[in-house]
Amino acid sequence: MRHDVQRRLFERHRVQTCRRELLDRTLIWNQRHLLHALHKYGQYNAHRPHQGIANARPLHPLPTPINDPDKLSRLDIRRHDHLGGILHEYQHAA
Repeated sequence: MRHDVQRRLFERHRVQTCRRELLDRTLIWNQRHLLHALHKYGQYNAHRPHQGIANARPLHPLPTPINDPDKLSRLDIRRHDHLGGILHEYQHAA
């Protein structure tokens, strides 16, 4: 019984997140477009890191902040847009 309730709460959270991050910002033309958007969102959401309290990963210490202006100006961050710019993925350039 308890497992079933937890599963339903988790699914409700996933649906609300998808709606808030994707469907509330997208004009869906037809079923094919909806399925494409949901598939792309599923790929995007499956591999992105999920943030914890204070942006710390579980069982890992917080990273040291970058306070040096020279280091900040040399950061090379690349943004990849998904679904026409609705979803953004950021990565450090190699």
